[in-house]
Amino acid sequence: MSSTAQAATAPIVITSVGKLQGKVEDSLHVFKGIPYALPPVGAARWTPPAAQPAWTGIKKADDFGPACIQPATLVPNLYTSDIKPTSEDCLTLNIWAPAQATKAPVFVWIHGGALVKGASKERLYDGAKLAAQGVIVVSINYRLGVLGYLAHPELSAESKRGISGNYGLLDQIEALRWVKANIAAFGGDPANVTIAGESAGGLSVMYLMASPDARGLFAKAIAESAYMISTPELKQSRHGEFAAEAIGQKVAAALGAPTLTALRALDANKLTEAAAAAGYSPFGTIDGQILPKQLVEVFDRHEQAPVPLLAGFNSGEIRSLTFLSPPKLASATEYETVIRDRYLDLADDFLRHYPAAQMQESIFATTRDALYGWTAEHLVRQQTALGQPAFLYFFDHGYDAADAANLHAFHASEIPYVFGTAGRAPPLWPKVPATSREARMSDAMIGYWTSFARSGKPHATNEADWPAFGTTHAYMNFADTPQAAEHLLPGMYELHQEAVCRRLANGTQPWNWNVGIISPKLVQVKSDCP
Repeated sequence: MSSTAQAATAPIVITSVGKLQGKVEDSLHVFKGIPYALPPVGAARWTPPAAQPAWTGIKKADDFGPACIQPATLVPNLYTSDIKPTSEDCLTLNIWAPAQATKAPVFVWIHGGALVKGASKERLYDGAKLAAQGVIVVSINYRLGVLGYLAHPELSAESKRGISGNYGLLDQIEALRWVKANIAAFGGDPANVTIAGESAGGLSVMYLMASPDARGLFAKAIAESAYMISTPELKQSRHGEFAAEAIGQKVAAALGAPTLTALRALDANKLTEAAAAAGYSPFGTIDGQILPKQLVEVFDRHEQAPVPLLAGFNSGEIRSLTFLSPPKLASATEYETVIRDRYLDLADDFLRHYPAAQMQESIFATTRDALYGWTAEHLVRQQTALGQPAFLYFFDHGYDAADAANLHAFHASEIPYVFGTAGRAPPLWPKVPATSREARMSDAMIGYWTSFARSGKPHATNEADWPAFGTTHAYMNFADTPQAAEHLLPGMYELHQEAVCRRLANGTQPWNWNVGIISPKLVQVKSDCP
């Protein structure tokens, strides 16, 4: 087709801020690099996103925008892909829409990467296969690292709300506002938006469910490998975390930029690299407004968004994230001694789940369950308690290349199946074979995910029915094929729920990956945990 013919067939959509011209890909209307907010640069660095003003003429939306600035990867790993260029001017989103869509369900994808790395342009997140099922797919960029999550007293002082931090989360909320205002022009239903994400994207889904600012901007939620860990509070040091403002001051001092003016004068790339080198780790900030309370408190009090939920985790989460788990001890005897010292009256139960005789596997499973397993089940239990349909999954699907590398069902390994993008995985990703077995799994997961976005109930043609968690504690086991079952890892949830409750009541202990042999002592305390 000639360039003239391509231009003639390129879809044009009229949004609330101007006309956009996309392109046709595989019978889909695709729009890339749509700006949803003004660039947060210069004096706008570390301010809430400002809505994109109207433009004149037709803006081309046929290529991805830059990724948000992030530290360089010094040693490539299986998640490393080429997402250059990067820029502070990165607040864009992408849309894949069926050509004849009318009031179609909307699936908004929030990428992972520990709130430090990643981008909506990553090839694994191509939305074509999902959109082919009649769903409009939106993927978004949001500020990362120190540029996205820094809190600082001077930032709080200049804020109309008297708070700081959470800029990346505010970007996500602004993107959802843009979707609500404009998605109907692309054939989507603004009343039927599902937010979805994996890892830090799953964490972001929980932040959005907990945030009053995001209420009413989505109707359903999907959290893949989310982790409900303790989070710094704006001005107080609680739960073993420094206050977020104090962390910001420490980072600023380490960068030799003790004032906000000096911080804003720094080159964005150098700032990002230096903050990471100084040990800055981005998280949401409990500020009493955007994030009112610790996530576990919000969900325990049933103050989260009352929406249908699909959540789960992978059996081999820690196999590709070994840095999250402590090294083995010298002997099984030492392992058991340490566990009894840390878990006290819970030690017998702990050792039944994570025995000393299989120490390395037990260490991997402990970190997996404390971070991802407990979170997934806690989410579906609390949504069920709200009277909302909630669906739990366990991804235990392996294939030769992954299993040979001891990466069975590793962290994020479900993503190529959910998006149908096995052929677009990063270079070091264990290659998924092009077999009928893998195609069936991908077709099933695409079916379950898109039907959930459509109706709030996951369904896949010619596959097992997926019952809600409900009173039977049902879940879907994605192993060789999808199979429904009940009572995932019996007793796992109860053990880690008690550990989190004790830490929360203690008030001086974080709950994250400091579990198992590196756990603090879990002394019994009075707790109002459910």
